[in-house]
Amino acid sequence: MSRRLLAIFAAIGATTIYALNHTIAKGVMPHYVQPFGFIILRVLGAAILFWFISPLGPKERIDPKDYVRMLICALLGMAMNMLVFFKGLSLSTPINSSVLITTSPIIVLILSAVILKEKISARKIIGIVIGLLGALGLILFATEVRQDAPNIPLGNFLIFMNSMFYGSYLVLVKVLIGKYHPFTFMKWLFSLGVLICLPFGYEEFMEISWSTLPFEAYFGIGFVILGTTFCTYLFNIFALTQLKASTLSAFVYVQPLVGIAYAVLTGQDTITTVKIVAACFVLLGVYLSSKKPKTTSGELKV
Repeated sequence: MSRRLLAIFAAIGATTIYALNHTIAKGVMPHYVQPFGFIILRVLGAAILFWFISPLGPKERIDPKDYVRMLICALLGMAMNMLVFFKGLSLSTPINSSVLITTSPIIVLILSAVILKEKISARKIIGIVIGLLGALGLILFATEVRQDAPNIPLGNFLIFMNSMFYGSYLVLVKVLIGKYHPFTFMKWLFSLGVLICLPFGYEEFMEISWSTLPFEAYFGIGFVILGTTFCTYLFNIFALTQLKASTLSAFVYVQPLVGIAYAVLTGQDTITTVKIVAACFVLLGVYLSSKKPKTTSGELKV
């Protein structure tokens, strides 16, 4: 099996885990664990796991000239995106989260144009506008009233901000991925993430009543640490060694399909007209903005 095919499977596995995470993590917050306290568990647990397996990789030192980029990647990919996502998920619903997270390819495209100076075609511009209109509609017109979702518009906005931060991370991290082994890279990135997140989540982390947590809460915490954080980041890092950032971000199509189905089947969320229309706009926008142009005669397809 080729490394590129393995990378595709890794990308599918990561996005499937993310899709399940919308419902599983929501089941833990905020009744058992507050969102920022959950982030401390997430980054600390992943940091410990990556340090544990790091001896399996080569011994490497971080080049001093990469310190700033490493810190920015940790800030975007291990701190800000997680903090706003979990806070947003605690205020919103699993289906809203599954839909809004698919805006990541659009954000990657915009940032690639701004930072990497990639050209954007007219079709992609139309896709960006349509996708952002879908996200905006979900933020402004989600009027459900649910006890476990106290502020859906704000939650939706924070989840959308997660896409912006994670999209920025995917663009900036590409340089470092080609330079360091994934184990080296991730152990330092998550260690920095712990330091960055600690001031935000320490108080909520200390409030966790471990002796009274039921099994499903422990399962949810374990799934988020081992699956949503450790495995997915490892899968994505490996996928990025073989795939472009824009290609990897396109696998986000799987998330709303699996995420919505799982949320509905488990009774954790319901489908509404606003969610359907917004999802159609977002997915159409992502499709138009990420669709590759047709190759001319004699040109090889990649």
